[in-house]
Amino acid sequence: MSEINIAHPHEYDHRHADISSGWLRATVFGAMDGLVSNVGLIAGIAAAGASPGMVAITGVSGLIAGAVSMALGEFTSVRTANEQLDAEVRTEQDAHRRNPQGEQAELALMFEKLGMQEDTARIAAGEVHTSGDHAVRVHLSHELGMSEDERPSPWIAAVSSLLSFSVGALIPILPFLFGFGTLGWGLAFGGLGLLLAGALAARITRRSWIAGAIRQLTFGGIAVAATFTIGKLLGVSGVV
Repeated sequence: MSEINIAHPHEYDHRHADISSGWLRATVFGAMDGLVSNVGLIAGIAAAGASPGMVAITGVSGLIAGAVSMALGEFTSVRTANEQLDAEVRTEQDAHRRNPQGEQAELALMFEKLGMQEDTARIAAGEVHTSGDHAVRVHLSHELGMSEDERPSPWIAAVSSLLSFSVGALIPILPFLFGFGTLGWGLAFGGLGLLLAGALAARITRRSWIAGAIRQLTFGGIAVAATFTIGKLLGVSGVV
């Protein structure tokens, strides 16, 4: 094996996708939520007897409200997670300053649990603790499964969620916006969007695209069945 291969094993073996910015989860979740929530929304309001124009207004309102809510929720969620990571970093730094020997002994025990011999674990822990910053990183990784380098951007998560939710929520109301709005067309567009979104998400995560598409269509079908039933039972006259 060449020196380059040893130094950079992924260059000849495999590569990982960069998901550290937080865009993937926010994009997939936003698109799925936009599709499911709005196809369910138009199914319920159309089943209640609302006119195509009313369905279009309701769908657009759901798109705007949902997209803003998703963006704010993603921003707050990611920002809070990053703040929690910062707090844990400070906790580990304080523990390292107050009791470096105890922290080193704790790390040696963790290494032993990973399969190292006692002497090897003790030596490895000692080498790690020659650098305070490095020691904090290793403790965070082994104790909490966290990394200082993995701080997703709350802004990227928010914008990704906003855009993907908007696209997902727009699909089932397209027929109503272009003048051929019926519940059948809305459900057809929504179903196609669910199939495509599920297949795309499955391909990104290297799973079966067929299974991903069917799963997402099933989830959307459950939402439609629930809102359609409620809309039929209430009717427009029952809520105005």
